[in-house]
Amino acid sequence: MAKINSMADLQKKAEELKAAAVKTKSEKVLVNVSLATCSIASGGKEVLEAMKAEVAAQGLSNVEFQQVGCQTYCYAEPTVEITLPGKEPVVFGYVKGDKAKELVQKYIKSGELVDGVIPAAYERVVL
Repeated sequence: MAKINSMADLQKKAEELKAAAVKTKSEKVLVNVSLATCSIASGGKEVLEAMKAEVAAQGLSNVEFQQVGCQTYCYAEPTVEITLPGKEPVVFGYVKGDKAKELVQKYIKSGELVDGVIPAAYERVVL
């Protein structure tokens, strides 16, 4: 990585990073699987593996998985947040068994909502 020696270098690097973030957001499906203690106990690891397997089975190459911590939905674990390109994130709760595959087949692949959406009680701030 190149050294940043001036304010102009810093501003240029910030612009490059913002452009890369916008590009990623416009092209990839981002899947955040909660793997806090309560989610792991509820089967979160199995959900992550099932979704990865189904993405591979469907031949999807634009899906990026992340393991995240507590999303404050302990009552609905395991939880999965999916952000489709150009759309706001949607959180799904009680994702067990075939629900993980259904999320890939219907929501990720076709944008078709399925049962289990947890309504957002907050507003995201984008920096």
